[in-house]
Amino acid sequence: MRCVPIRMSNYFLRTLREDPSDAEVTSHRLLVRAGYIRRQAPGIFAWLPLGLKVKAKIETIIREEMAAAGAFEVHFPALLPREPYEITGRWDEYGDGLFRLQDRKGSDLLLAPTHEEVFTLMVKDLYNSYKDLPLSIFQIQDKYRDEARSRGGLLRGREFTMKDAYSFDHTDAGLDASYQAQRDAYERIFTRLGLEYVVVQADAGAMGGSKSEEFLHPTPVGEDTFVRSAGGYAANVEAFRTLVPEAIDFAGFPAAAVYDTPDTPTIQTLVDSANASQPRPDGREWTAADTLKNVVLALVQPDGSREIVVIGLPGDREVDLKRVEVAFAPAEVEAANDGDFAKLAKVVGKPALVKGYIGPWSADGAMLGEESATGIRFLVDPRVVDGTEWITGANEPGRHVFGLVAGRDFVADGTVEAAEVRAGDPAPDGSGPVELARGMEIGHVFQLGRKYAESLGLKVLDENGKLVTVTMGSYGIGVTRALAVIAELNNDAKGLIWPEAVAPFDVHVIATGRDEIVFETSETVTAMVEASGRDVLYDDRRKVSPGVKFGDAELIGIPTIVIVGRGAADGIVELWDRRSGERTQVAVTELAAHFA
Repeated sequence: MRCVPIRMSNYFLRTLREDPSDAEVTSHRLLVRAGYIRRQAPGIFAWLPLGLKVKAKIETIIREEMAAAGAFEVHFPALLPREPYEITGRWDEYGDGLFRLQDRKGSDLLLAPTHEEVFTLMVKDLYNSYKDLPLSIFQIQDKYRDEARSRGGLLRGREFTMKDAYSFDHTDAGLDASYQAQRDAYERIFTRLGLEYVVVQADAGAMGGSKSEEFLHPTPVGEDTFVRSAGGYAANVEAFRTLVPEAIDFAGFPAAAVYDTPDTPTIQTLVDSANASQPRPDGREWTAADTLKNVVLALVQPDGSREIVVIGLPGDREVDLKRVEVAFAPAEVEAANDGDFAKLAKVVGKPALVKGYIGPWSADGAMLGEESATGIRFLVDPRVVDGTEWITGANEPGRHVFGLVAGRDFVADGTVEAAEVRAGDPAPDGSGPVELARGMEIGHVFQLGRKYAESLGLKVLDENGKLVTVTMGSYGIGVTRALAVIAELNNDAKGLIWPEAVAPFDVHVIATGRDEIVFETSETVTAMVEASGRDVLYDDRRKVSPGVKFGDAELIGIPTIVIVGRGAADGIVELWDRRSGERTQVAVTELAAHFA
């Protein structure tokens, strides 16, 4: 197909010399300055011609690899009815993150954050036999999530473009094969986009399902923390599972004892007091790891109900908010407030939990746990196994209990992965200690299993004529996020430097100077490059200085630039490699061979 050169004299493009005031990351700053996007509202951007061209090239790569994986493209509306999401429970589970609205008749609608429900119903409507399966279908569509704090430009917006694919099989083995085909396609896509990636175990979150993996691009400015070991283990911190130590035989352990520990509301003051007044018999000093920290949280459910829960964890660990949010999803998690403590006090007729001195046990018996006097759910870190001894609060002002033994003196209601993961922690698969790194999510694949098919009644007849529930996979790539990540990786102090695979144009021709021969030669060069099948942006602006043109070229970031200037009279132009900065003089008559 014949390419048509775009002339900057009439192209819809304005570059900016100053950074936008709200830009927090490089991609946001440069995409706005170079005229790719424009802010409309927090987390919402308009796409300008340059941005749309890059976005379209990313989408083309995705479409090609989806087709190679055997997936067929469809397109669903972004505006959808409430009913399917209510059936699966996600109308409420998404909480404030869901954009809800009503039409003039009062019917509830939403702007879809994801499309599992309607994909499932479409297949249910059209297919009824195992002979129709396996099936993989996908779309590239805008999604909407009401982020509490949209940030990073396109990296975390309220409106964004995603490729979401779904596979449908009637056996688990079929799901495994479909999942692998999509996973392989993702590796090809990110390789073609020039994006380094690490595949990590991930939590399925509101999506549900069993197996879940994220494709992360490792970068120090990434929003996600992940862990990896030299032996090949990799996981998001949310999905990391603590290696549980063996239980300890506590027969013969001395009884727990309560001691005065005035003015010790923090772990450090408690450790200092313990070493000063209650030294260990073995001569080792007490450390924060010997203490049991009890963190009081409030879980706010989607229906607004509020539950208090206490988490017990080693005192040398902090609570990781992301891990807590995953553990208690779909509830929102916040620190318990004074009102929560006052309400608890009314329930038991006295302060049930004494701030700074909270523990699972007191002289009156169990204080935490669903079977205790308070009825407060008590969950512990997996390291708190039977036989471990702890210093912890005695639920009395200025007093702590020493030698409190898990499994003997207190019993938790369960365990929870809420503590921070640290470098050196053992990988759960035995592959060695982990290191921590940062990354940006660029793709996510799930084995959804039968969750949505069960909820929505998607069944087919199997080989024996029996109805079986279909098993599903879900596979997402953030198209606009991938664009932003590519921009984050490909820039310098002067602007963007797009990889050839996704650059808005292949070649940028710049006419510099005022002599007519410059513009005549530029027209010849542009036609010559265009004839080779390249997409050309031609800067033909006559009243703009060379410095401004060069600055715009560096900012826009097209990988190959042809400068037509003083050498035009002698039939010479300059080839400028935007990435390396190298400039080479080439005869116009030899230019066609260069682009052949």
